[in-house]
Amino acid sequence: MASNMWSEEHLICPVCLDILKDPVTTACGHSYCMRCIKNCWDQTDHTGIYSCPQCRKTFTPRPDLGRNTILAEVVEKLKKTGLSPPPAQSYAGPEDVPCDFCTGRKFKAVKSCLTCLASYCETHVKPHSEVTPLKRHKLVNAIGDLEQKLCAKHQKVLDIFCRTDQTCVCALCIVKEHKSHDTVSAQTQRSVKQKQLRATQTEIQQRIQERLKEVEELKQAVASLKRSACIEIKESEKIFTELIRSIEKIHTEVIELIGANEKAAVNQAEGRMKKLEQEIAELRRRNAELKQLSETQDHIHFLQNFQSLCAPPEAGDLPSITVNTDISFGAVRKAVSELKDHIEDFCKGELVKITTTVNETAVYTLGSRRSDRRFKVNEVAVYSLQAPEPRNRAEFLKYSYQLTLDPNTANINLCLSEGNRKVTYTRDIQIYPHHPDRFESYSQVLCREGLSGTHCYMEIEWSGGWADIGVTYKGISRKGGDRSCGLGYNDKSWSLFCSGYSYTARHNNNETEITAPRSPRIGVYLDFNAGTLSFSGVSDTMTLLHRFQTTFTEPLYPGFRPGYDSTVTICQLN
Repeated sequence: MASNMWSEEHLICPVCLDILKDPVTTACGHSYCMRCIKNCWDQTDHTGIYSCPQCRKTFTPRPDLGRNTILAEVVEKLKKTGLSPPPAQSYAGPEDVPCDFCTGRKFKAVKSCLTCLASYCETHVKPHSEVTPLKRHKLVNAIGDLEQKLCAKHQKVLDIFCRTDQTCVCALCIVKEHKSHDTVSAQTQRSVKQKQLRATQTEIQQRIQERLKEVEELKQAVASLKRSACIEIKESEKIFTELIRSIEKIHTEVIELIGANEKAAVNQAEGRMKKLEQEIAELRRRNAELKQLSETQDHIHFLQNFQSLCAPPEAGDLPSITVNTDISFGAVRKAVSELKDHIEDFCKGELVKITTTVNETAVYTLGSRRSDRRFKVNEVAVYSLQAPEPRNRAEFLKYSYQLTLDPNTANINLCLSEGNRKVTYTRDIQIYPHHPDRFESYSQVLCREGLSGTHCYMEIEWSGGWADIGVTYKGISRKGGDRSCGLGYNDKSWSLFCSGYSYTARHNNNETEITAPRSPRIGVYLDFNAGTLSFSGVSDTMTLLHRFQTTFTEPLYPGFRPGYDSTVTICQLN
């Protein structure tokens, strides 16, 4: 019986649009959840007027509400027979337009009224199809921000487009502000723009297809690059393994040569010592016999044996020798050390060539495309993968590199100390042996180690009046007193001149003045492959002072030129 009298629609609360809970019925005959209608009336307590959310009938004073037991029983019975709430997907989500008339949890709006400037769910939009005055309103699919569809000045719907000012206007705007302008209906302008939109869509689709083709080509290129890199890594490992074996073979041969030479010399010396010991024993025996003869009391015995015992000893067949008491294989060690230096210098030079060759291997090249009013690409560049420059000191320290000064390059006015990590300018001439790598006139010194093919970071402390900190190719001029020997005054070197509260970056005799707070510690970061050399002031933070951008073709040797009575120290970072 209940199922004939009541439908699910009658058992839905008009406020929360869910199945009635503790149903109550107002004097006007509409039913609500007790909690929903109480919440509605609580909001109007300050006015003292209470109305039905559906028919808007008002009540004064606030009615007392009692539970509708009959309706509650019907709800319970229909729940048991399968009554279910409206589908969950009809609730408004983050991307949906909510119904303006739902209270509590709002349902998704299905229509918006451009006359009412409100949006409605399926339940609340029904009056627009049932009430005659509302049937004349203009309904569209639900849209948000209806306020933006109103003219800010006249609060009328924006339904006209002014082509003169390229803006949407209302009917009152064309009477005054846009009088005599070229105006059309928004629908007419939409049809014009729709054609342009379709043309743009076609162009974008074409561009998408082009990009998809490029993506596929890039995937194939990357796959090819990975295969090639894998092959080259394996082949390079074989070559380097053979190279290591060759060096190990030379190592073994040198060790064996030294050992064989040692053994032969020892055997020869031991043979000589054995013969000398035999001769000593014989001479001692004769000396004992002569002593015994000299002490005999028998004159006849003395005279009979004197002739044989006092004959001069035979000189023997042992040649005279000159013994070398200062025996050393230092010359061998020097030769091995020179071999090491030659191999390292050769490898560094070859590594630069290898690095250049590897960097020229690119997955793609940017080329110019046809330009249009929206998309313009006129750049041409070859890209290789480079690690980004460190952002803080902790990241810089990952690339710290330990260096030592080379005494063979130090000018005679430079004194090296602290394990060849500190250099001080002094007026006292230092006694250094002659060497072709020594700076004759410029008070400069280079490091032993060359930098190439990798990331390197070092920190330099300087004190005194001024100091030059830089890097250079090995071929920098060492002789003469002209500026071409100085760091930064030629095309082979790059430097940062530090003095007081100013700095000067130099390369190839070109200078860049830099104003920055004095920093007694300078961080130097080299990314050889990327061709960047940066100088930073080191304190709690890293302050970039200058960055050189170029292409390095040879190993770089850090170099320093302290001013009068100034000192430069290579910091230990480990």
